[in-house]
Amino acid sequence: MSGAAALLKTLRPHQWVKNLFVAAPLVFSRHLTDPAYALRTALAVLAFCALSGAVYAFNDVRDVETDRVHPTKRNRPIAAGRLTERGAMIWAGVLAVGALAGCFLIDWRLAAFAAAYLVQNVLYSVKLKQIAFLDVGLIASGFLLRVYAGAVAIDVHASGWLLLCTALLATFLGLGKRAHELAWAERTGQAATTRAALAGYRIGVVRLAMYALALTTCVAYLGYTVLGAPGVFGTDRLAYSSPFVALGIMRYLYLALWRPKDESPTEAMLKDPWFLLDLVGATATVLYIIYG
Repeated sequence: MSGAAALLKTLRPHQWVKNLFVAAPLVFSRHLTDPAYALRTALAVLAFCALSGAVYAFNDVRDVETDRVHPTKRNRPIAAGRLTERGAMIWAGVLAVGALAGCFLIDWRLAAFAAAYLVQNVLYSVKLKQIAFLDVGLIASGFLLRVYAGAVAIDVHASGWLLLCTALLATFLGLGKRAHELAWAERTGQAATTRAALAGYRIGVVRLAMYALALTTCVAYLGYTVLGAPGVFGTDRLAYSSPFVALGIMRYLYLALWRPKDESPTEAMLKDPWFLLDLVGATATVLYIIYG
């Protein structure tokens, strides 16, 4: 593996899909077809991708010793010796500074939210990911910071409904990751070497919380389509996208709880043809109703 390939793998571009939440305010403020708004959002998404990559590189340097004894994480470039720790930190710094500078050129408020996102993730990597439930709460707040950043990038209001649905969905996804890790640790008996926070979780409690969050997220999204969307879009037909949301959540439950593999549920989700088909259907329905 070349140095460039090792660096790219460390930056985890397959995880950057999460940064599409930065574009949510663009879509739901009905500015998707405005080139100026779309460009500012695209630059904000790109900046958060750079920040995400910087955080992943920093995290892998921090966790290099535990990664080396993990059956799958030991293949990460830094743990495997294909990328030096010094090189990873240099690139992390370059990406972080470049992203923050770019955000400041767009809007100082965007730079502020980007900086908050960076600081939160550094603190998460250093210490806070070791505290059960706080770690999932920080994951959820990271998604909220993305939505706020997307809103200030184009100077629109961040809908309360959008923020509520984002918070619920992000917490649900974060708990799914912990449920997968608990199941994996239970099978391999390596809980102590995977994540310290797992000692504070119980698989039964996590499953129950996920079921409750799945239902609450579906209800919140339906509430948005019926109560919030008509005032913005002049129609309640956005409710037609609710079945897609429910199916997507059920599919994630299946991947995280009922068919866990060595890869994380997020990675499994992005490779699952049924989930991707549902995502395409949901996206097409939402865009047609809002813009068609």
